[in-house]
Amino acid sequence: MGMIGRLCEDIAAARLRDPAARTGFEVGVLYPGLHAIWAHRVSHVLWKRGLRFLARANSQLARTLTGIEIHPGAKIGRRFFIDHGMGIVIGETSEIGDDVMLYHGVTLGGRTQDDTGKRHPTLARGVVVGSGAKILGPITVGENTVIGANAVVTKDAPHNSIMVGVPARARRRDGHDDFSDLRIASDYSI
Repeated sequence: MGMIGRLCEDIAAARLRDPAARTGFEVGVLYPGLHAIWAHRVSHVLWKRGLRFLARANSQLARTLTGIEIHPGAKIGRRFFIDHGMGIVIGETSEIGDDVMLYHGVTLGGRTQDDTGKRHPTLARGVVVGSGAKILGPITVGENTVIGANAVVTKDAPHNSIMVGVPARARRRDGHDDFSDLRIASDYSI
């Protein structure tokens, strides 16, 4: 998929997940979550090419303009959407799968300064993270899991679960918990 196709896919994903989105033009021009993701893609390419200072400079400029801090080393999948993104922090070794959605104030952070390897979380495909949630350490959040607002997750989360509380505890979904419309649609069109 080319650059224009990716941009269109991002806009369509935002329109799908945000009922307040009116037009693709509005989303593309006015949504800071998208701007932060687009800036991250540039920073990530620079990071992988060893241009670390330029990558960090670009990410800091994006942080200043959007209020969303994404480290250039973070790996982010397709159709990632940040809704009302002010205060988002995504650490260097974070990995985010396809069709993930974050609300404002989410932190994907580390737990200690001593870790030199993987020290930030991995979010599998289809994860939705509520406002103010903190996901800390080199843990994995399973596919289609929903993290409740203000939850603090420090242990692996199973697939298809809901994580709530401080510290967060998993509960299985019952038949009334359907968040699929927040994550995935069969048609991404603008």
